[in-house]
Amino acid sequence: MRTPVLDVFRPGFHRACRLYFGLELRGVSNIPVTGPVIITPNHQTYADPPLVTVPVRRPVHYMAWNELFAVPGLAWLIRRLRAFPVELESRDTRAVRAAIRLVKAGEALMIFPEGGRSPDGRVGDFKLGAFRLAVSLNAPVLPVTIAGAHDAWPHGQRLPRRGRVTITYHPLERPAPDADPRSAAQELADRTRAVITRVLETALTPPAPPRG
Repeated sequence: MRTPVLDVFRPGFHRACRLYFGLELRGVSNIPVTGPVIITPNHQTYADPPLVTVPVRRPVHYMAWNELFAVPGLAWLIRRLRAFPVELESRDTRAVRAAIRLVKAGEALMIFPEGGRSPDGRVGDFKLGAFRLAVSLNAPVLPVTIAGAHDAWPHGQRLPRRGRVTITYHPLERPAPDADPRSAAQELADRTRAVITRVLETALTPPAPPRG
Protein backbone atom coordinates (compact mmCIF):
# COMPACT_ATOMS: atom_id res chain seq x y z
CA MET A 1 0.00 0.00 0.00
CA ARG A 2 1.35 3.38 -1.01
CA THR A 3 0.92 6.92 0.31
CA PRO A 4 -0.01 8.79 -2.92
CA VAL A 5 0.12 12.36 -1.65
CA LEU A 6 3.52 11.91 -0.02
CA ASP A 7 4.90 9.84 -2.91
CA VAL A 8 4.13 12.68 -5.32
CA PHE A 9 5.47 15.55 -3.20
CA ARG A 10 8.20 13.76 -1.21
CA PRO A 11 11.17 14.42 -3.60
CA GLY A 12 10.39 18.12 -4.01
CA PHE A 13 9.64 18.56 -0.31
CA HIS A 14 12.91 16.83 0.60
CA ARG A 15 14.93 19.07 -1.74
CA ALA A 16 13.21 22.20 -0.43
CA CYS A 17 13.95 21.20 3.17
CA ARG A 18 17.59 20.52 2.39
CA LEU A 19 17.93 23.94 0.78
CA TYR A 20 15.96 25.92 3.37
CA PHE A 21 16.66 24.00 6.59
CA GLY A 22 19.88 22.21 5.68
CA LEU A 23 17.88 19.09 6.55
CA GLU A 24 20.13 16.19 7.56
CA LEU A 25 18.73 12.69 8.12
CA ARG A 26 20.72 10.29 10.28
CA GLY A 27 20.14 6.62 11.12
CA VAL A 28 17.68 6.08 8.28
CA SER A 29 18.66 2.39 8.15
CA ASN A 30 16.98 1.98 11.56
CA ILE A 31 13.52 2.60 10.02
CA PRO A 32 11.76 -0.78 9.63
CA VAL A 33 10.32 -1.28 6.16
CA THR A 34 7.65 -3.75 7.29
CA GLY A 35 5.85 -4.78 10.44
CA PRO A 36 4.22 -2.84 13.25
CA VAL A 37 6.11 0.13 14.65
CA ILE A 38 5.22 3.14 16.81
CA ILE A 39 7.28 6.18 15.79
CA THR A 40 7.83 8.51 18.75
CA PRO A 41 9.60 11.80 17.91
CA ASN A 42 10.06 14.78 20.17
CA HIS A 43 7.83 17.65 19.04
CA GLN A 44 9.16 21.08 18.08
CA THR A 45 7.06 22.49 15.20
CA TYR A 46 3.93 22.00 13.12
CA ALA A 47 6.21 20.70 10.35
CA ASP A 48 7.46 17.73 12.38
CA PRO A 49 5.16 15.03 10.91
CA PRO A 50 6.13 15.58 7.24
CA LEU A 51 9.78 16.21 8.15
CA VAL A 52 10.05 12.92 10.06
CA THR A 53 8.21 11.06 7.29
CA VAL A 54 10.57 12.14 4.47
CA PRO A 55 12.72 8.95 4.48
CA VAL A 56 9.96 6.52 5.57
CA ARG A 57 9.16 4.43 2.49
CA ARG A 58 5.88 3.03 3.77
CA PRO A 59 2.52 4.46 4.78
CA VAL A 60 2.54 6.26 8.13
CA HIS A 61 -0.57 7.00 10.17
CA TYR A 62 -0.59 9.98 12.53
CA MET A 63 -2.37 10.57 15.80
CA ALA A 64 -3.08 14.32 15.61
CA TRP A 65 -4.62 16.93 17.92
CA ASN A 66 -8.36 16.99 17.29
CA GLU A 67 -8.45 20.81 17.12
CA LEU A 68 -6.50 20.65 13.83
CA PHE A 69 -9.44 18.89 12.20
CA ALA A 70 -11.59 21.99 12.77
CA VAL A 71 -9.36 24.13 10.53
CA PRO A 72 -10.84 24.40 7.00
CA GLY A 73 -8.52 23.02 4.36
CA LEU A 74 -6.05 21.65 6.88
CA ALA A 75 -8.51 18.97 7.97
CA TRP A 76 -8.87 17.78 4.38
CA LEU A 77 -5.10 17.68 3.91
CA ILE A 78 -4.15 15.85 7.09
CA ARG A 79 -6.84 13.24 6.56
CA ARG A 80 -5.31 12.57 3.13
CA LEU A 81 -2.00 12.12 4.94
CA ARG A 82 -3.56 9.37 7.11
CA ALA A 83 -4.01 11.44 10.29
CA PHE A 84 -6.81 10.72 12.74
CA PRO A 85 -7.93 12.90 15.67
CA VAL A 86 -7.22 12.44 19.36
CA GLU A 87 -8.46 14.56 22.27
CA LEU A 88 -5.34 15.43 24.25
CA GLU A 89 -7.09 16.44 27.46
CA SER A 90 -9.02 13.21 27.97
CA ARG A 91 -8.80 9.48 27.43
CA ASP A 92 -10.02 9.24 23.85
CA THR A 93 -11.24 5.65 23.50
CA ARG A 94 -12.05 6.06 19.82
CA ALA A 95 -8.49 7.15 19.04
CA VAL A 96 -7.11 4.32 21.19
CA ARG A 97 -9.19 1.76 19.28
CA ALA A 98 -7.99 3.19 15.97
CA ALA A 99 -4.37 3.01 17.13
CA ILE A 100 -4.75 -0.59 18.31
CA ARG A 101 -6.32 -1.59 15.00
CA LEU A 102 -3.48 -0.03 12.99
CA VAL A 103 -0.65 -1.56 15.02
CA LYS A 104 -2.32 -4.98 15.01
CA ALA A 105 -2.51 -4.71 11.22
CA GLY A 106 1.27 -4.21 11.04
CA GLU A 107 1.16 -0.50 10.21
CA ALA A 108 3.47 2.37 11.17
CA LEU A 109 1.89 4.82 13.62
CA MET A 110 3.41 8.16 14.64
CA ILE A 111 2.60 9.52 18.10
CA PHE A 112 4.29 12.53 19.71
CA PRO A 113 4.69 11.49 23.37
CA GLU A 114 4.94 15.08 24.63
CA GLY A 115 1.40 15.65 23.40
CA GLY A 116 2.16 19.16 22.12
CA ARG A 117 5.03 21.24 20.81
CA SER A 118 7.91 22.07 23.13
CA PRO A 119 7.84 25.74 24.19
CA ASP A 120 11.64 26.01 24.31
CA GLY A 121 12.96 23.22 22.06
CA ARG A 122 13.81 20.87 24.92
CA VAL A 123 12.13 17.53 25.48
CA GLY A 124 9.13 17.72 27.81
CA ASP A 125 7.56 14.99 29.90
CA PHE A 126 6.31 11.95 28.00
CA LYS A 127 2.73 10.79 28.23
CA LEU A 128 2.45 7.01 28.49
CA GLY A 129 -0.20 6.32 25.85
CA ALA A 130 2.19 5.32 23.06
CA PHE A 131 4.16 3.10 25.40
CA ARG A 132 1.13 1.39 26.92
CA LEU A 133 0.12 0.58 23.36
CA ALA A 134 3.58 -0.80 22.58
CA VAL A 135 3.56 -2.96 25.73
CA SER A 136 0.02 -4.30 25.23
CA LEU A 137 0.72 -5.29 21.62
CA ASN A 138 4.43 -6.12 22.06
CA ALA A 139 5.26 -3.61 19.32
CA PRO A 140 8.63 -1.88 18.87
CA VAL A 141 9.10 1.84 19.31
CA LEU A 142 11.23 3.95 16.95
CA PRO A 143 12.69 6.92 18.87
CA VAL A 144 13.33 9.98 16.68
CA THR A 145 15.24 13.10 17.69
CA ILE A 146 14.35 16.38 15.97
CA ALA A 147 16.99 19.04 16.56
CA GLY A 148 17.06 22.62 15.27
CA ALA A 149 13.44 22.82 14.14
CA HIS A 150 12.43 24.96 17.13
CA ASP A 151 15.07 27.55 16.26
CA ALA A 152 13.78 27.67 12.69
CA TRP A 153 10.11 27.89 13.69
CA PRO A 154 9.71 28.99 17.33
CA HIS A 155 6.37 29.52 19.05
CA GLY A 156 4.67 32.74 18.01
CA GLN A 157 6.36 32.96 14.61
CA ARG A 158 3.93 32.60 11.73
CA LEU A 159 6.36 31.20 9.17
CA PRO A 160 9.62 29.27 9.48
CA ARG A 161 12.97 30.90 8.85
CA ARG A 162 16.13 29.35 7.47
CA GLY A 163 17.90 27.06 9.89
CA ARG A 164 19.73 23.82 10.43
CA VAL A 165 17.51 20.81 11.16
CA THR A 166 18.81 17.34 11.95
CA ILE A 167 16.58 14.31 12.39
CA THR A 168 18.03 11.16 13.94
CA TYR A 169 16.31 7.77 13.71
CA HIS A 170 17.51 5.58 16.57
CA PRO A 171 17.57 1.77 16.86
CA LEU A 172 14.24 0.26 17.85
CA GLU A 173 13.35 0.05 21.53
CA ARG A 174 11.23 -2.91 22.63
CA PRO A 175 9.06 -3.49 25.70
CA ALA A 176 10.72 -5.40 28.52
CA PRO A 177 9.48 -9.02 28.50
CA ASP A 178 7.62 -10.54 31.45
CA ALA A 179 7.21 -7.20 33.24
CA ASP A 180 4.18 -5.63 34.87
CA PRO A 181 2.43 -3.71 32.03
CA ARG A 182 2.33 -0.40 33.92
CA SER A 183 5.96 -0.48 34.96
CA ALA A 184 6.97 -1.78 31.52
CA ALA A 185 5.29 1.19 29.84
CA GLN A 186 7.00 3.66 32.19
CA GLU A 187 10.37 1.99 31.70
CA LEU A 188 9.97 2.03 27.90
CA ALA A 189 8.96 5.70 27.99
CA ASP A 190 11.95 6.60 30.17
CA ARG A 191 14.31 4.65 27.94
CA THR A 192 12.94 6.23 24.76
CA ARG A 193 13.07 9.73 26.21
CA ALA A 194 16.66 9.23 27.34
CA VAL A 195 17.72 8.19 23.84
CA ILE A 196 16.03 11.22 22.26
CA THR A 197 17.23 13.67 24.90
CA ARG A 198 20.85 12.55 24.76
CA VAL A 199 21.19 13.52 21.11
CA LEU A 200 19.13 16.71 21.47
CA GLU A 201 21.16 17.97 24.43
CA THR A 202 24.35 17.44 22.44
CA ALA A 203 22.88 19.53 19.63
CA LEU A 204 21.81 22.28 22.06
CA THR A 205 25.16 22.48 23.87
CA PRO A 206 27.21 25.40 22.51
CA PRO A 207 30.78 24.59 21.53
CA ALA A 208 33.48 25.37 24.08
CA PRO A 209 35.42 28.58 23.39
CA PRO A 210 38.92 28.06 21.97
CA ARG A 211 41.78 28.14 24.44
CA GLY A 212 44.61 30.57 24.34
